[in-house]
Amino acid sequence: METAGGIDDDLGARLAAAAAGDRASWDALVDRFNSLVWSVARSFRLPDDDAADVVQTTWLRLLDHLDRIEDPQRLGSWLATTARRECLHTLRRTTREPALDVLEIMSTVPDPRPPVDHDLLRGERDTALWALFERLSDGCRRLLRVMIATPPPSYAEIAAALDMPVGSIGPTRARCLATLRTLAIDADLAVDPG
Repeated sequence: METAGGIDDDLGARLAAAAAGDRASWDALVDRFNSLVWSVARSFRLPDDDAADVVQTTWLRLLDHLDRIEDPQRLGSWLATTARRECLHTLRRTTREPALDVLEIMSTVPDPRPPVDHDLLRGERDTALWALFERLSDGCRRLLRVMIATPPPSYAEIAAALDMPVGSIGPTRARCLATLRTLAIDADLAVDPG
């Protein structure tokens, strides 16, 4: 039954029809109560996006409960209460989670990708480092080459391969690396520490 304003006053029939999937009945309910739901959301002074979320969520809650509304004449109260609860939920969430300026945060996050010229510079550095490596004594070159083998050999294996005492491998390695580091510094070659 329609009133002079063209809106059906029989809320029970509208609710039942909307629950059965009647789009026109659903639209009539939204037309009749949407301004009420919006006024509740605006009364909490939420930002427009949050208020729109509250309104949408309120209508979704009604959609989930269409067949459980016991007193259709109290539908307006049900919608107002649901909208109020959604507003409170939104306010609790936004006070716990401060608004983040994504662009500001992203500007402070370092880019995980290497610079565009990373591979080129690394290749040039490696070439220069190998040239310095060739300036080491023959004994240092042999020891360091054996030590960088994959998988790394044990000190006993290195001692047997190079015919040197096990106890002298560590100190000799340290002296060879110190010499290589000095050559790199003198050549103004940036070498990662360690």
